Amino acid sequence: MLNTVLYPATAPTSLPALLIVHGLFGSARNWGVIARRMAADRDVVVVDMRNHGESPQFSSHSYPDMAADLAAVIEQHGAPMDVVGHSMGGKAAMQLALMHGDLVDRLIVADIAPVAYSHDQSHHIAAMRGLDLTDVTQRSEADRRLAQHMDDPALRAFFLQSLDLKATPPRWRLNLDVLEAEMPKIVGWPGTEGKFGGPTLFLTGADSHYVQPDYRNAIRAQFPTARFAKILGAGHWLHADKPREFEDTMRVFLAR
Repeated sequence: MLNTVLYPATAPTSLPALLIVHGLFGSARNWGVIARRMAADRDVVVVDMRNHGESPQFSSHSYPDMAADLAAVIEQHGAPMDVVGHSMGGKAAMQLALMHGDLVDRLIVADIAPVAYSHDQSHHIAAMRGLDLTDVTQRSEADRRLAQHMDDPALRAFFLQSLDLKATPPRWRLNLDVLEAEMPKIVGWPGTEGKFGGPTLFLTGADSHYVQPDYRNAIRAQFPTARFAKILGAGHWLHADKPREFEDTMRVFLAR
């Protein structure tokens, strides 16, 4: 079972619980603020995906496997649930909806499409592996050292959330070996057949290029009720770039 963090509803309503699924190299902790705010009127469950955070490590990282993990979480907490997934988590959420549509009420796919991409994230793994963790006790020192391999301070801050400085020695809360070996599957798409007819929103950052207009036919072929929205001023990490706008759009789409 995946590691989960539950945010109970502050003022419970009849709305189904919301499951939040992070992207590659992320974790449940990345979504804490948004999860707490979305829990105003419903329970919110945030997961660490396999090979991430405090969840178990496995030798595989395929989308059918990830979808099965999510199905087990929903069945434990009570189906159906609304589901939002970002990037890799969005692909896992789509796979879940196609394989176990009865477990998903409404689906939000954040800045990803059901297609194979040509980009590769292995250089980030190389940067994390290259970080000298000898005698590192402060995140600021880890950031200084990681800057030798990675220029973007926002990306460094994101990756360093997965660095466990309390461990002896410090360690990454990521199964880097398996994520590297399974990278073709992660950036790819398994070609799963079927359709999910429930309400679906493809929410993208206006400055991102992950969801091209050419992908809409493939999207509608499997998600025939798909709607599309963009958040201005946001890139691929739209929930970090524009968190309040991201929340507002989710609330409108998920309202009953």
